[in-house]
Amino acid sequence: MNLDFSPEDLAFRDEVRTFIEQNYPAEVRAKQDAGEELGREDYLAWHKILGRKGGWSTPSWPVEYGGPGWTPIQKFIFAEENARAGTVPILPFGVNMVAPVIMAFGTPEQKAKYLPPIMLGETWWCQGYSEPGAGSDLAGLSTRAVRDGDHYVVNGQKTWTTLAQHADWGFFLVRTDPSVKKQEGISFLVLDMKSPGVTVRPIITLDGAHEVNEVWLEDVRVPVEQRIYEENKGWTCAKFLLAHERTGIAGVARSKRAIDRLHDIAAEETIDGHPLEDDVFFARKMAELEIELMALEYTELRGLAREAEGKGPGPESSLLKIKGTEIQQRATELAMEAAGRYAAPHLLHNATGGNEAPVGPRSARGVADTYFNMRKTSIYGGSNEIQRNIIAKAVLGL
Repeated sequence: MNLDFSPEDLAFRDEVRTFIEQNYPAEVRAKQDAGEELGREDYLAWHKILGRKGGWSTPSWPVEYGGPGWTPIQKFIFAEENARAGTVPILPFGVNMVAPVIMAFGTPEQKAKYLPPIMLGETWWCQGYSEPGAGSDLAGLSTRAVRDGDHYVVNGQKTWTTLAQHADWGFFLVRTDPSVKKQEGISFLVLDMKSPGVTVRPIITLDGAHEVNEVWLEDVRVPVEQRIYEENKGWTCAKFLLAHERTGIAGVARSKRAIDRLHDIAAEETIDGHPLEDDVFFARKMAELEIELMALEYTELRGLAREAEGKGPGPESSLLKIKGTEIQQRATELAMEAAGRYAAPHLLHNATGGNEAPVGPRSARGVADTYFNMRKTSIYGGSNEIQRNIIAKAVLGL
């Protein structure tokens, strides 16, 4: 694949870069720079701006659903420029996960109802897949949906539901026929998160953040018209969605920014008066990481080329997921190593419990929080062990 940008591609890059510089919300940037926690409207602000810009919020969507009609290279450039500028990422649950399922399996009425608000950033979605007893073995889920006239009555529990505290809608896998093979008795429902019987309870993670939740469903009535595709055929939707999720998890552009930050830390930290980046052993570790990221980038571009040919994500989505998350974790490990003592998670609190001025180089702040948060990436979206099994079957025929 020719990776040299054409004059048209370079002009597009300049257009994207200028648009970001002129339109990114100043109040969101200020919060990011200050290390403040972002709220619901902070996440949606940039999404809404891009949605009004001819579907820039949905770069991978087909034109008929509001997408911008970009080439794979343009999508790549757009992701690169957003990562370069450190913009708040567009949340994947609506744009990259449930929307492709609705496009592929939904009715015309469902497409008209759900897709435009996703593109415009008017609805926030969450994912109800994992359960306490069904994570990597997702088909073992036990949340039940019993048909009652023109509704399903749903009971069960979901866990690790990311940002469900902000969600307007959720897409859920539920068991509608417990008498058949487990993959064959699952349906795919979308439900209003404000429905009676839906309870969202926070799970506070190791870094002290409220990012994930458990969701309890108690006699929740969901109209049958909110089932996507056929009853008991939800596993088909689930597999389709997971392939798109795994591709997005790779996060090549954001990993590039993480490596840039790593270079900043290594330039500020010193060993015996010399910058850490001049240490041959640490420099080798950084070089190895950058080489792996470059190889991953080529794999992502091949995936985009398949998409341009009208083909869905193939086994390479599992490769992207494995290597992408490993690189993300390795980058945070090296950042911790580079920051050294300044990476202490609670460095800003003194022994008496009061707040002190930040200690150490600015580039090292928050590296511990990021390190802890990134431990999950090799687990969600199907653990990396599961992805290796998928590759063994799909590629090696084992």
